[in-house]
Amino acid sequence: MRLLKKQFKVFSLLFNLLIIFTISACSSPDIKNYNNTKPDFNVLHFFNGELEAKGVVMDRKGLVTRRFSVIMLGNISKSNALDKEQLTLEEWFTFDDGEQSKRTWIITKNDDGTYQGRANDIIDVASGESLGMALHWDYEMDLTVEGTTYRVVFDDWLYRIDDHNVINRSYIKKWGFKVGEVILSIRKIK
Repeated sequence: MRLLKKQFKVFSLLFNLLIIFTISACSSPDIKNYNNTKPDFNVLHFFNGELEAKGVVMDRKGLVTRRFSVIMLGNISKSNALDKEQLTLEEWFTFDDGEQSKRTWIITKNDDGTYQGRANDIIDVASGESLGMALHWDYEMDLTVEGTTYRVVFDDWLYRIDDHNVINRSYIKKWGFKVGEVILSIRKIK
């Protein structure tokens, strides 16, 4: 009986450690950590104009599986329905295997300082919050990999480096677990 109790205690301890590890591995930084950082990241104004980006897609082990470049064109306008500024951001992707795609975002800043965005391949609405130099952005999308489509969540972090540069790190998650990552360097041209 003592052996059984001892085995149960060891099993319980290992199970609890596994739960703690799993929860902490799936968590992401808190936007409040960037409260007093500079330069402030005004998302609508940074992405207004011409931009270019270079990036990589990595699998869950960190192996680069694709490289790509993006040409972006942003335009701020007044939303008649909301009487707010909104950004239309067009993105043209070219991947190292020759694949090309286009995404058009419509991004609005809410009264509470958060952001919402819609795009042709994004499920429902993307939501984000900017504080200091950082933007945290979450959204779901159907991602096609080698002919199979997966519903995934993008846990997107953008960091404004200076007036012309932003670094973007996106964690791609399925069922709360990281299955891939995108790292992108974005440069404002005009």
